[in-house]
Amino acid sequence: MALHFSNACFSAFSRNKVPAVRAVASDQGSVAVRTAEEEKVKLGGSELKVTKLGIGAWSWGDTSYWNNFDWDDRKLKAAKAAFDTSIDCGITFFDTAEVYGSRMSLGAISSETLLGRFIKERKQKNPDVEVAIATKYAALPWRLGRQSVISALKDSLSRLELSCVDLYQLHWPGIWGNEGYIDGLADAVEQGLVKAVGVSNYSEKRLRAAYDQLKKRGIPLASNQVNYSLIYRLPEENGVKSACDELGITLIAYSPLAQGALTGKYTPNNTPSGPRGRIYTPEFMTKLQPLINRIKDIGDAYGKTPTQICFPHQVVLNWLIAQENVVPIPGARNAEQAKEFAGAVGWKLSNDEVEELRSMASEIKPVIGFPVEKL
Repeated sequence: MALHFSNACFSAFSRNKVPAVRAVASDQGSVAVRTAEEEKVKLGGSELKVTKLGIGAWSWGDTSYWNNFDWDDRKLKAAKAAFDTSIDCGITFFDTAEVYGSRMSLGAISSETLLGRFIKERKQKNPDVEVAIATKYAALPWRLGRQSVISALKDSLSRLELSCVDLYQLHWPGIWGNEGYIDGLADAVEQGLVKAVGVSNYSEKRLRAAYDQLKKRGIPLASNQVNYSLIYRLPEENGVKSACDELGITLIAYSPLAQGALTGKYTPNNTPSGPRGRIYTPEFMTKLQPLINRIKDIGDAYGKTPTQICFPHQVVLNWLIAQENVVPIPGARNAEQAKEFAGAVGWKLSNDEVEELRSMASEIKPVIGFPVEKL
């Protein structure tokens, strides 16, 4: 097995403001040193470049699903540390949404508001820092027409304290009026309010329709954000992944760690708290253990000294990146998680390991995903 490694994965964390450097040893023994900037990828056919892995901000300010229904100053500081640590480790792509942490979702404080605050504070200390921000439009039934997209986007920009967002996405397909929403995305590009546009939770049929509609305006559909992980591979089964590859649309993978189930943290006797506990039950975690154990074994093989540790979630995220045309966005709630997630890039699982994990995961019946995926 050739060893591919990254200092972000194996080295002790440092807050020195230097570019994150990746070193990869090939089968021939040569070593290529790359910066995080050189490892960026384009989102679909757009000109927007982002890091191979992003950070999801769903949990920031949320009290309806995450944070045990409570938000306090300690969790606020932890989220800020997650943001800063991600940047220090070379991860500069952040995904949020207007509904995350908002009143409409019974949250404590808008994730967009927090992210905007974090960006502003970081730029005060480091004016040259560059981040790529993605947010989403909520296709609520009473929102009609293309102008509703522009209005919501301007509200998001106000909360983020930005004049332009890098990626604007439709969070889910609407019950009606989807053509108007797509026109709204195109209008946003033409008005200079966004650099690229995407969709989320779109089926293959809806994805192709959105792609064709935007193409008529000369605008590429950059991405489709869907639930995708080693144990939830519906995008491979329903044609979404193949359609993304065919049309040149990047698949952004949310819940890439199955909301923590694939981190190795949970066991049949220690299941996730809150609503996740009703999904990842002791029975499911029992069935998952052989796969988790193998993931840990693979991670151990990549860590050669006490300071060179490769965590299970780094292996799982690297597996997704190995599928190509996929950008995972795990949610980071603290600095430690952010630091560990950064260690998932800059190295590669072998093809045999990728296929072995797929084969083992195929023996596990997946739990249900976000319902609108099946619309």
